[in-house]
Amino acid sequence: MTLDLRIFVEPQQGATYDDQLAVAQATERLGFSAFFRSDHYLAMGDRDGLPGPTDSWITLAGLARETSTVRLGTLVSSATFRHPGVLAIQVAQVDQMSGGRVELGLGTGWFAAEHAAYGIPFPDKRFGILEEQLAVVTGLWGTPVGEKFSFSGEHYQITDSPALPKPAQSKIPVLVGGGGPRRTPALAARYGDEYNQSFPEISEIGPRIKVIEKALSDAGRDPGSIVQSVALVAAIGKDEAEFTRRAAAIGREPAELREHGIAGTVAEAVDRLKALEADGVQRVYLQVLDLADLDHLDLVAREVRPQLG
Repeated sequence: MTLDLRIFVEPQQGATYDDQLAVAQATERLGFSAFFRSDHYLAMGDRDGLPGPTDSWITLAGLARETSTVRLGTLVSSATFRHPGVLAIQVAQVDQMSGGRVELGLGTGWFAAEHAAYGIPFPDKRFGILEEQLAVVTGLWGTPVGEKFSFSGEHYQITDSPALPKPAQSKIPVLVGGGGPRRTPALAARYGDEYNQSFPEISEIGPRIKVIEKALSDAGRDPGSIVQSVALVAAIGKDEAEFTRRAAAIGREPAELREHGIAGTVAEAVDRLKALEADGVQRVYLQVLDLADLDHLDLVAREVRPQLG
């Protein structure tokens, strides 16, 4: 199996819908398997975020109608942003609009400031909310047409839902991420089609995969039944000068990027990706921070990807 490369953007840092559309269409044209975006409402660091945030699922609905083959998803939606019943409807509808190309990444949420900025409750304890959201969303989608779905939990109560609409896919892939030692692996084993490590230390990726594989085995699942993925920043140049320019454009130091991401020259990027594959990684989300630099995607498609697998 060839290492799967996907494109991942952070629109809260400052991007219009049209900016995202251009990247999504380039992602499709260049043969990457998916376009994923973050789900945030506030810029981070010293960015002003102009012209302002775009909602992830509204954006993906638009992209669903303006692309035809590339898969679409979130890395990851915050469980604090939506009621699970509403989320199930939204994602199923976007899946229909795309002809069955949607994937759902769901997490606890972590950025307190964005919640304060838009009046969204941000409870101290959120893992139980995530657990129940996964149960409700997957339960609604999995209920046969004509039957009803009910759920009674600490955070959510669902009574006699018709569990509609249904996604176009028989099962929307669910991505679970996080670094907890016990509860997160168990959650991934119960609900996950994919387990994602977002911006981990490179040395910790292989050991974490082993933890997830054990959780799957303990739950009676084949350890190979879940896709193991990582999200890492990408800054690649055809030579050192181009790499240095790309690092400067996103406000990062070349040495730091080389340590923590898929960065440097084409040869260095290929070496890092092959090492990740040797550690058990099957899919890499390339975090592209300069959405105007479509030549960056072209370089990866032409020079990096052909050297993998």
